[in-house]
Amino acid sequence: MFYGFYFMLVLGIESSCDETGVALYCSERGLIGNALHTQMAMHAEYGGVVPELASRDHIRRLVPLTQACLAEAGADYGDIDAVAYTQGPGLGGALLAGASYANALAFALGKPVLPVHHLEGHLLSPLLADERPEFPFVALLVSGGHTQFMAVRGIGDYTLLGESVDDAAGEAFDKTAKLLGLPYPGGAKLSELARLGTPDAFSFPRPMLHSHDLQMSFSGLKTAVLTAVEKVRAEHGGIAEQTRNDICRAFEDAVIDVLAAKAEKALRDTSFRTLVVAGGVGANKKLRERLSRLTIRPAQGKGRLKKPAEAVQTYFPPMEYCTDNGAMIAFAGAMRAEQAVAAGGFNVKPRWPLTNIVKSAEAV
Repeated sequence: MFYGFYFMLVLGIESSCDETGVALYCSERGLIGNALHTQMAMHAEYGGVVPELASRDHIRRLVPLTQACLAEAGADYGDIDAVAYTQGPGLGGALLAGASYANALAFALGKPVLPVHHLEGHLLSPLLADERPEFPFVALLVSGGHTQFMAVRGIGDYTLLGESVDDAAGEAFDKTAKLLGLPYPGGAKLSELARLGTPDAFSFPRPMLHSHDLQMSFSGLKTAVLTAVEKVRAEHGGIAEQTRNDICRAFEDAVIDVLAAKAEKALRDTSFRTLVVAGGVGANKKLRERLSRLTIRPAQGKGRLKKPAEAVQTYFPPMEYCTDNGAMIAFAGAMRAEQAVAAGGFNVKPRWPLTNIVKSAEAV
């Protein structure tokens, strides 16, 4: 071990979609190396992720990113104790690129591998921040393809509370941006333009806001935006810049209203008072501001004394760890070190519910 005393050094490999991430996590010192390549520019030409191109690009990037990560940490290949990699969910070919590389590297080094669930990586990423949440907590996983509320009681101890029944919030952001003519990937650009929008210039529905459960739906909201866009175009022959900004503002407000209301219900139902927000949409500044102010309002019945609202502690991952990255995979692997297996016999799981993973020994 290159620091002269025992610790565990985990190399994390992320390749589930269009980011190639490699990171080194040390059980004593924390994250000591991190390298990331995004394929955004390559896929922008096609208006979306092309799986075959994504897979090939992962193969090209993994070795140089690993070398850069080791150089940053002042380590070499022999210092690695285990290799963690994203086993799923994600694009099949992209997952295979990372899994093949991780297993080949671990086999060559005589080290074990740690298959990691991509969403568990996101869920645990706020633990990489200086101010870390403590179990138990409610987690809002709000990434490109998933919008879920989970009750988290420990590593691997996750209970699904509710999720989107159609488009995830991130998908709705990107699809709405596309129909507004914004360049790929449009979700972040939509949020940027929303800050320039006029409040209440447009009014869009808040789907399932009053459904009395934690299920969500964003497909109908996207359709409402499309209807508004078609009406504006029919009346004015196009969309003025400020009108587009106003639509972006109204759309974002609707999504955030739903997520905030459902988050409050999830906290009330579980009696937890800690909320963790993770995933790419967790980088949305307005969502962060809204959820950071969240309080739980107690039920006020006739004849009851009015009780003050209860404070909620809300945690987010550092901004650089909201989107896909190797740091969250290295960290999640280190948290599951006791589940390391021999390199060589591997498979990937493009579809893999988070609730189907096993508890960590630490959580039992």
